[in-house]
Amino acid sequence: MTATVTARRAMDLRRLGRTHLVIAATLPVILVALLSGFLVLRGPAASPTAIGNLAPDFSLTDLDGNPIHLADLRGRPVIVNFWASWCGPCVEEFPLLSEAATRHAEDGLVVVGIVWQDRSEAARSFMARNDATWSSAMDPGERVAADYGILGPPETYFIDRDGIIVARQIGQISATSLDEKLAAIMEE
Repeated sequence: MTATVTARRAMDLRRLGRTHLVIAATLPVILVALLSGFLVLRGPAASPTAIGNLAPDFSLTDLDGNPIHLADLRGRPVIVNFWASWCGPCVEEFPLLSEAATRHAEDGLVVVGIVWQDRSEAARSFMARNDATWSSAMDPGERVAADYGILGPPETYFIDRDGIIVARQIGQISATSLDEKLAAIMEE
């Protein structure tokens, strides 16, 4: 009987040892996953480009050599669109942005394009091919893209007349989504 009890205790200790090993191995993974989830959920609220925050100011030179200062556009609704000539979804959304810029020109709407990881020659050609009439600028050193937390093109910010970010579109925008976001920044 003593040998059986001793064997059971030894087996229980081995099981307990394996259980502790499994817990010790998975606990860090679980903690990292929980922390990552918390940061993802908390991230946009802490981001300077979160909805409801003042849009980060920038000063760039457009593809024609003219200055673009976001602060100078205060008082007007602004769309800031990060794009690239090699971006397929950008090709598809450019006509929507062009139509919106034309339709709301009398309301003061300004569209500003910021070229992401591209060459100025390719950007100029892309703008011409897609009948884009708004100003677009290169982003040397990707400073503006970093300030806005750009993940990749297309990415679009909708800024109201007070300079507040009202909406953000990650990825290609649809006509319906564009109209909804425009309505939010067109209000006076």
